[in-house]
Amino acid sequence: MTSGTAGLREKISLLVRERGWNQEEFARLARLNRHTVRRILQDPLLKLRNGTVESCARALGYSVHELTTAPVDALLCQVRTEATEEAGRRLSSLRENASHPELKAWIERHPERAAALPPTEIRELLAFQKAGNFTAPALEGFINRLERRFRLMEKIQVLARTRHFDLLEQLVDLMFQHSQGVRDKP
Repeated sequence: MTSGTAGLREKISLLVRERGWNQEEFARLARLNRHTVRRILQDPLLKLRNGTVESCARALGYSVHELTTAPVDALLCQVRTEATEEAGRRLSSLRENASHPELKAWIERHPERAAALPPTEIRELLAFQKAGNFTAPALEGFINRLERRFRLMEKIQVLARTRHFDLLEQLVDLMFQHSQGVRDKP
């Protein structure tokens, strides 16, 4: 099935993924049970109730009519346009709030990387500039770390939706326990 002819359940699943939401986020936004959302996103045989479709449409920012009748390609295009506009707003905000010359120069050299930074990383970057004088290499290293962390979190979100969830949880718990032990030592 191509994305242009996606069924309603698949259309919802594609739109949720395109927005970068995980099941928990979508469940919260749609005000639905997480089990229901998991079935919506993963069960190809699920028949959706009217109330569930209405909740999904509201969370995705569409009317029920738009969600059920508009081709998924058009809806995905709209989501991507919104994402591009949001990236432009983040870039403008970062430019306005950057005060350190090295940070301003980095933004001008790398506008696509700057626009791709999510709001939490932008706040961290702006806090970094207030921490004192820093060099271009230190700034580049800090931004690389922010970008790596963001990519890692995206991968973790994908893995959390797979059959590898239990293994991921064990690994994260083990690493967390180890980091707590390291912190507690004098």
